[in-house]
Parts: sequence; C-alpha cells; structure tokens
Amino acid sequence: MSQPDRVPDSAVSGADPLETPAQAQADEELGRTVAALTGDDLEPAGRRRLLGRLVGDVRRRGLSQAFKPRAALRWMADVVADVAPHVPVRSRETLRRHFPGMDDDALAERLIRNAARATAGVGAAGGGIASIEWAAAPTLLSAPVLLSAETITVVAIELKLIGELHELYGDTIAGNGTERAFTLIQSWAGQRGVNPMLPGVAAASVLSTATRRDLQKRLLHRFGRNLTSFGPMLTGAAVASYLNRRATIAVGERVRDDLKKQMLKSPKRRELDD
Repeated sequence: MSQPDRVPDSAVSGADPLETPAQAQADEELGRTVAALTGDDLEPAGRRRLLGRLVGDVRRRGLSQAFKPRAALRWMADVVADVAPHVPVRSRETLRRHFPGMDDDALAERLIRNAARATAGVGAAGGGIASIEWAAAPTLLSAPVLLSAETITVVAIELKLIGELHELYGDTIAGNGTERAFTLIQSWAGQRGVNPMLPGVAAASVLSTATRRDLQKRLLHRFGRNLTSFGPMLTGAAVASYLNRRATIAVGERVRDDLKKQMLKSPKRRELDD
C-alpha cells in the first residue's frame, strides 16, 4: 500500500504549552508560509510574495532579537525547530509517482537540482527585495529581518531535501512529527545522513545541546553568506542566488553519498528495488 506524504501533524509540532492562542496562531502561520516556500515549482513572483509574507511573520516573531548577533542565532535556531515539523517530506512512493521511470540515483540528482533551484530563487528574491532597501536607506533597518527570513527558508528547503533523500534510499525517519523534524535538523547541522542503527535516533523531544550548538554554527555560516543579498542594486541577487545554489548542492551530495555508503552496508536496504 502506498504511504501518504510525511507531512507532520501540527498536533505534534512541539509547540510551547505556555504559548498564548495568538502566539500559537502566529507560529502556525509562519510554519505554513515556510512550507509553501519549500515548493520546487514556485514562480519567481510567488516566491517573492511568500518571502515578503515571511518577513512580516519574522518581524512579528521578534524583531529586536535580530539586532543582537548571539541572540539572533539562538532565535533562528528556535524558529527552525518550530517550523521544521511543518516541512512537507514526500514518501518514497510519492516521489516515484512524481518522477516516474527514474532510478534512485537519477531521482536523487533531480531532487538535489530542484532544491538548489529553489534556494537560488530565494537568494534572487531576497536580493531583489534588498535592492529596494538600498534605494530607501532608512528601511535598511529591516535588513536583519530579511536575512533571517531568507536563512530560515533556505534551511527549510534543505531539510525537505534531506528528508526526501532518506525516503528515497530506504532510510525513512521514524517517530512523530517533532521527532522526525529534530532528526532532520541533526542531519542538516552535521551534513550527514541519519544512521538508524544508532541508539536514540528519532527519539528526541528536544534538541540536544550538541545539536543546538552545531545548528547555530551552521546558521551563522548561512546567515553570513546571505549578507551578499545586500550588494548594490541587483548584483546581490545574482551572487546570493549562486551561493545558495552551490551550498544546497553540496549539502544534498554529501547526504546522498553518506546514505549510499550506508545502503551498501545494509542488505535490507538493498532489497528495496529487487
């Protein structure tokens, strides 16, 4: 029987039980916006519109934090943890339906290419918005918000890519929505595939200290790279698009190669296509 897409249930999204209904609604809207931005078939105009909506969501979530570097990293790590359960990951069966006639390696290459195109589009959209900021200097105050929104979106796209690569190579990540999301974050932060044979995998209800530290370090690198969006006029859009694309390809290829190595060591996974 075909499995449904692995879109985590909001009921297990890890929301803070102390959140007010308004805060919970804001988090839900932010999650939906990010989920929409992970689509690999978005038109440029739609991506700009969604990124603009996300900028507003991020501003409402905590603008002041984005002006303090250390606090900004902690803040972004928290937001990534909140939105990760909303990232839609297609099952192996769904991927096969969407891309018929392709073997695993060809399909993995397509997924990496599509994700890279999506993050490149985010860089271009962010750079286009940034060009307006340069034309109206006082609005540069919103720069940290735009950079945070762009970084969060790129991470979400790559989380989706990592999840789908795991599905493709028979390493479906177990657990509820929050557990799967935190395992994906761990994989993204470490730039490696998840080894399901290790104890404790897909059983975390909170991010470990080590994972949070790795996540913040990786976010710092991405946040710094996204500063290129603020190049004069539209040069920032071109550079940000190129750098995002290159970084996403690198992430996808590292995780894919890691999963393929694990597959060679596991007879059970080799039976998938037999």
